[in-house]
Amino acid sequence: MTNPDIRPGRDVGILLEIMARLRGPGGCPWDRAQTFSTIAPYTIEEAYEVATVIQDGDLKALPGELGDLLFQVVFHARMAEEAGLFDFGDVVAEVTDKMIRRHPHVFGDAEAKSDAASQKDFWEKLKESERATKGHQSLLDDVAAALPALMRAEKLQRRASSIGFDWNNADLVVDKIAEEAREVAQARTHAEREEEIGDLLFVVANLARHLKVDPEAALRAANAKFTRRFKHIEQELAAQGKAPGSASLQEMEALWQEAKALEKVP
Repeated sequence: MTNPDIRPGRDVGILLEIMARLRGPGGCPWDRAQTFSTIAPYTIEEAYEVATVIQDGDLKALPGELGDLLFQVVFHARMAEEAGLFDFGDVVAEVTDKMIRRHPHVFGDAEAKSDAASQKDFWEKLKESERATKGHQSLLDDVAAALPALMRAEKLQRRASSIGFDWNNADLVVDKIAEEAREVAQARTHAEREEEIGDLLFVVANLARHLKVDPEAALRAANAKFTRRFKHIEQELAAQGKAPGSASLQEMEALWQEAKALEKVP
């Protein structure tokens, strides 16, 4: 039964109160049992669901998905408050301080950079000074380990490139990809293959960076394309009264090519 003294509304305070009730005495057993580590996977999942509705162009669903992500922030803040670490107000204070500090051309007397790229370069220099203040020993220390591997590879390489540890042009990276592919083919044990494929993927991420392509976004688009075309195969086989498992590879390949051709039709 819904508690009559809490009603849906636009005030974030209502959300904070809901979270407090869920975690408090008489609240939800599941919510009360959670910890930072058990909730973290849900936080990542909710962020991906936000990205998915944006990618799908389903902006009507975006408020709901952003709300789910905000709830994750409130959840973490509530657990921290219970442990005496910080509360939601501290989270807001941290991000408002950071945004004001990183935008002196908006909230101070500094002049704005001439374009978005120059502004991004300024932020990178500012973040470098912030890392030094936090006592990071390595340039790579604050590249989050929990990022998707492809995204983290690109960020690690971009960070190393900032001090000149990089290839001079994309052609050299293409040569390195060919070299790594040969090493994959030459690998004999499972451990060797795993290592060499990792090296190959790492260099592919570097090529994407050189070409100013987001490797994570590119792979998501490739996944979506594969899904579309494979569903076409399934649908066409179903129309013929066949299951995918009963069709020959040649039949499925022909339908795959048909799906590709249909995508090119204006």
